[in-house]
Amino acid sequence: MAGHEVHTPTVAGHTRDARPGERDIGHAQGVNSIVEYITSKGLKDIVLVAHSFGGSVISRVAEEIPERIRRLVYWNAFVLKDGESVSDVSPPAYSVMMDAIAAERGDNCVVLPYPVWRDSFIGDADEATAKHTYSLLCPEPYRMLTDKVPLKTFYTLQIPKTYLNAQADVAMPPGEYAWFPRFAERLFPCRVLHMEGSHQVMFSNPAALAQKIIEAGRD
Repeated sequence: MAGHEVHTPTVAGHTRDARPGERDIGHAQGVNSIVEYITSKGLKDIVLVAHSFGGSVISRVAEEIPERIRRLVYWNAFVLKDGESVSDVSPPAYSVMMDAIAAERGDNCVVLPYPVWRDSFIGDADEATAKHTYSLLCPEPYRMLTDKVPLKTFYTLQIPKTYLNAQADVAMPPGEYAWFPRFAERLFPCRVLHMEGSHQVMFSNPAALAQKIIEAGRD
C-alpha cells in the first residue's frame, strides 16, 4: 500500500478453521491477541486501523501499548465508553436477533442472516459479490459483542485519532444508532474523513478504501 508495511492480524476466535470451543472466548482475549501480535513482531510507530467491532479492540490495545501507536483509525467502527459493550451501543433489534441466533446455534456464536448481510452490510455490491463474501464469514464469538469493555485511561491518551465514515454504511441504521457522527463525537478532537461505500466497501471499492486509509493515517 503506497510503500507502507501492512499487517493484517486476526483477532482471536475469528479463524475459519477454529475447533469446537475455540470460539467461546471473551473480548479481553481478543485484545490480548492483537497486543501479542504487535509486541511479538516488534512493531512500533504504527497506524492501527480498525473496522466495525474492531474499534472496541483497538481502544483497549491503545491502553495497553500506547507507546507503540502513532495514530488510531476507526473506519465505521465502534468507539465505546468505559464499561460499555458493542451490544449496548447497537440497536435493540440487533440484540434480540443475535440472542436468538446464539441460542439456536448452541455454541454461543452468531452469524448474520444473509438478508441482513445483503441489504445492510453490502448493498453497494452486486449479488454475486454479496453471496461470495457471505460464504467467507466465520461465526462471531458472541461474548466479543456482549462483554463490558473497561476503558479506564483511553480518553486520557494523547494518541491522534481519525474517524473514516463510509457514507452508505447502514449496518448501524440511520438515526440515533448511525455510525456517524455518534462515534466520531466521542473521539473529538479527531480527523474526520468521508467516502462513498457500504460497510463492506473493502469488497465493493478496495482501491478507494486503500487511498482513504492512507489519508486517514498521515501526519
